[in-house]
Amino acid sequence: MSNNKYLFTSESVSEGHPDKVCDRISDMVVDSYLSKDPVSRVACETLTTTNKVVLAGETRGPKIEKEELISKVRDCIKDIGYDQDGFSWKTANIETFLHEQSKDIAMGVDSKDNKDEGAGDQGIMFGYACDETKELMPAPIHYSHKILRLMAEDRKKGILEGIEPDSKSQVTMLYENERPIKVTSIVVSTQHSKDLNQEKVREAIIPYIKKSIPENFLKELDPKEIYINPTGQFIIGGPDGDTGLTGRKIIVDTYGGAAPHGGGAFSGKDPTKVDRSAAYVSRYLAKNIVAGGVSKKCLIQLAYAIGVSKPLSIFIKLANGDEKKVDKVKKIIEDNFNLSPRGIREMLKLNKPIYEVTSAYGHFGRNHTNKGEFTWEKTDKSDLFKL
Repeated sequence: MSNNKYLFTSESVSEGHPDKVCDRISDMVVDSYLSKDPVSRVACETLTTTNKVVLAGETRGPKIEKEELISKVRDCIKDIGYDQDGFSWKTANIETFLHEQSKDIAMGVDSKDNKDEGAGDQGIMFGYACDETKELMPAPIHYSHKILRLMAEDRKKGILEGIEPDSKSQVTMLYENERPIKVTSIVVSTQHSKDLNQEKVREAIIPYIKKSIPENFLKELDPKEIYINPTGQFIIGGPDGDTGLTGRKIIVDTYGGAAPHGGGAFSGKDPTKVDRSAAYVSRYLAKNIVAGGVSKKCLIQLAYAIGVSKPLSIFIKLANGDEKKVDKVKKIIEDNFNLSPRGIREMLKLNKPIYEVTSAYGHFGRNHTNKGEFTWEKTDKSDLFKL
């Protein structure tokens, strides 16, 4: 295969995947604290296994009784759709070991003398955008998410019968001259009831592939390259089939491998943690740069140190041929955007209970809402980047 052609694959997992169950619960804890006090601090990790959920981590803010959190955990599990022998919202054993945040961390990130508070940790964060889809996301991860999201919507409405919450998807696309040309293979593995054989599962899932991916990408796809439950039956799933942990699906959460990831997970963290807030603002900047017509692609890296308010570095990479624009773009960012932790939160209005909905189907490429969710997906600053 010549250098200007290559295959690229991304995967997604559904809200019923064990790790995503954990992400959902951890983000519910963040929202619970922020809804009572918008300056709460939360770092919550969740573990799930057969009919058991364990919460651990640090908080600073209002007192929330264990019974209230446990009730909300059951609500999460119920909404996802688990009422199975091995994992049920009714009978799961739920334990919480949340405790007060370290005073050493608090000292490093609190504001002093009316100055901006420092970052909640050191680290590097990346944002990315490209013009492969109208959402300015890489095509393989966008379509992988969409298949599972549409399946989940219809499953919860009772339209997609016999399909259970745990599922995964994978889309491989052929690129030519850096553009996606066609889909070459698709994998969907989904938990199902014991009453469905694999032929029925395939019949149920194929329409969601066709609804999710434009026909021009599918017209040359060999039906043999559509793999539905390729290992056979998938009856035992979710936390009963595999242990779940918060933060194990960070590539699913971002760009499906099409761009680097800084390493830090998002879920379970309040927005003072730059793992989350700086990744969001990096996406916001990259998306507005692409929407402004500067380049077909934009990658941004921000670096922070704990207790230091300003980013230590800003790195920008544009599509080949646009390198000469980088200095101008960086100057626009430096002149117009406050990238301190407080500046990011105020700019994107992040001190709200907006995170539970982000926990599945990607943190990027989503529609911003009137509740304040996904503000980092707006392109309201694109005019700044019309060079």
